[in-house]
Amino acid sequence: MQNSKVEGTNFPKNRHIRVGDKLIDLSTPVVMGIVNLTPDSFYVASRTTDNQLLSRVEKMIIDGVTIVDIGGYSSRPGAENIDSAEEIARILPALDELKSHFPELVISLDTFRGDVAQAGIDHGADIINDISGFSIDPTLVNIVAKHKIPYVLMHMKGTPQTMQQFTSYENIFMEMILYFSEKIEQLHNAGVVDIIIDPGFGFSKTIEQNYFLLEHLEAFHILDKPILAGLSRKSMIYKRLNCQPEDQKTLDGTIVLNKIALQKGASILRVHDVKEAVGLIS
Repeated sequence: MQNSKVEGTNFPKNRHIRVGDKLIDLSTPVVMGIVNLTPDSFYVASRTTDNQLLSRVEKMIIDGVTIVDIGGYSSRPGAENIDSAEEIARILPALDELKSHFPELVISLDTFRGDVAQAGIDHGADIINDISGFSIDPTLVNIVAKHKIPYVLMHMKGTPQTMQQFTSYENIFMEMILYFSEKIEQLHNAGVVDIIIDPGFGFSKTIEQNYFLLEHLEAFHILDKPILAGLSRKSMIYKRLNCQPEDQKTLDGTIVLNKIALQKGASILRVHDVKEAVGLIS
């Protein structure tokens, strides 16, 4: 499939986040590349071993990635619930190695635990990406505020083990706006400045709800925050196409949905396939 650049929209353009002493300009969308330090992530090719880490991230950098998102806890439905110690043991060597070889690389840490976030920040994590919206561990709020780092606020109900039991909504959009509004206020009151919102495609949502949210993604601009779209190779794509996460058809579907997300004003695309996503932007 040939990529075509997404033309500009009328959505807010004065978007940026501060990472350390520099600003990341989001007036043009950027790509966040996924690095799973787990043995059980749903997309097998994203599972990254120690000897693959540097080469995989180097390729992402060559392909135009802006942020690399690493995680040591698989949040796919039915995944094993590991403890903090194991999660920390997975992420710290990777953080140290990446910061040593690519000191300018912006690294997001995908975790919902305060102790994991603190350990990651101590070893160079620049952003915290929390699937739980600090519902599982409220200590994350003060940790992020203390270190003045950006925070990705995602919508999910329940936990990764129970989330698919919670897909009933009277009005999904209004409930999500209320969820984000309340949590943004809590974050601001605690001193968190840079907040990115993530609708949480695939988390406590049916396939139909996922597509409804994508169709109306632009409505989330009412929150006046950059939007992250995490659609890459998810079941909402491969189940609709009757294929597997690894199939080319799933990548093609991801490209189509990412293009829609960009047209509706997404600032960050979180993806497994960096080159294809960058091709939609540049």
